[in-house]
Amino acid sequence: MIEPPVNRFKRALAGDKPQIGLWLSLADPYCAELCAGAGFDWVVIDAEHSPNDLRSILACLQAVAPYPVHPIVRPAFGDTVTIKRLLDIGALTLLIPMVETAQQAADLVAAMRYPPAGVRGVGSLSARASRWSRVPNYLANAERELCLIVQVESQRALDNLDEIARTPGVDGVFVGPSDLSAALGHLGNPSHPDVMAAIEQAIGRIRAAGRAAGIMTPDEKLARFSLQFGCKFVAVGADAAILARGTEALAKKFKEPQS
Repeated sequence: MIEPPVNRFKRALAGDKPQIGLWLSLADPYCAELCAGAGFDWVVIDAEHSPNDLRSILACLQAVAPYPVHPIVRPAFGDTVTIKRLLDIGALTLLIPMVETAQQAADLVAAMRYPPAGVRGVGSLSARASRWSRVPNYLANAERELCLIVQVESQRALDNLDEIARTPGVDGVFVGPSDLSAALGHLGNPSHPDVMAAIEQAIGRIRAAGRAAGIMTPDEKLARFSLQFGCKFVAVGADAAILARGTEALAKKFKEPQS
């Protein structure tokens, strides 16, 4: 008998220990496996701003599966068909970008649940999620292990944040500092005081709604600020940025004249 999957990340959100994560942007399973063993609690397999498709996401999920790190998948858009396909290949936690209303959040919840509670199509016989129907009672128990994180990153989302966060079935709310800074008139400057104030207020409102708050920032000051203010899951870097800055530093070390 194959044991049903357990969503350790979802359970951790209910605890006291913040979960530290890493963004996977290079769209490569070899890199995903390398990062999976680094010691992070979770990683995001990104398909919004990275060239991932369904098969490369599947390959990354398979690559990180042996490691004690939880993979979160961010699709380019939260439509019902994409969500169905991601859940069928075994994603347990989805991070949906550009959520701006409570109705949109409710539609996402429905997309992750089988009828009559939702609209997810039933295809477990051919799905990795059920281990091809080898997981006992998968259809009845699948919802229990699924986790939905909605991403707010616009002024409209901030206006509707309380209702979005309180939507039944939403497990957490992720603040997107890059798009939010652009929406607030500070493109490319998420550390601007106005943006920082908006992030602080958003985290407080998310927590007041009883939901876990999260953020992604390579800025150590903002990351530690977010943790101190109560974020339960924080991504502190991205594989592409780490590789880019590391290779630049190495080249500079040997190409610039030595004093």
